[in-house]
Amino acid sequence: MSLEERVTDLESRLAFQDDTIQALNDVLVEQQRIVERLQLQIAALLKRQEEMAGQFGALEEDAPPPHY
Repeated sequence: MSLEERVTDLESRLAFQDDTIQALNDVLVEQQRIVERLQLQIAALLKRQEEMAGQFGALEEDAPPPHY
């Protein structure tokens, strides 16, 4: 294999690697967006759960025990 063929082969491999790295980066960026959105949703659900637990907790304190 001549030097020119080897350089051409290396350039070709580099181009494919650059494309692969860019594709992986695009996927990583999208996954990060999804993770951030899920974190916001979880935080909102936790807040809602705490609010509802507070409402039901106040009602349960005033209620008579279930055996009455």
